[in-house]
Amino acid sequence: MQDPAFRTLLYRYFFFGWLFKDVTRGNLIERAAAWRHNQEHAHWLLTYMRRWLWCGAVLYGLGGFFELMLNAPGVSAFFYIPSALSVPVNAVIGAVWLGLKALPGPF
Repeated sequence: MQDPAFRTLLYRYFFFGWLFKDVTRGNLIERAAAWRHNQEHAHWLLTYMRRWLWCGAVLYGLGGFFELMLNAPGVSAFFYIPSALSVPVNAVIGAVWLGLKALPGPF
């Protein structure tokens, strides 16, 4: 078995869609099985939240460094913008995790 490409690993490191199954496809039994599968894999969402949190914090710190220490506010925007985008990504991940943990299954 060959190792996945680096870009595939990078995608899987930051995005979790590949871990979950589509609950809207198949018959009732297949959809229920997909829902259970997704609930069992919900604990990985906390890992993705942690990754996005740390990346956002590091990028924010780099933006502050470039803005304050090197007096380069234009360059700091390249770090501040992805840092700000990590906040809504974490909100979405949190909503998905909460939905999978707290909501009853649709079946």
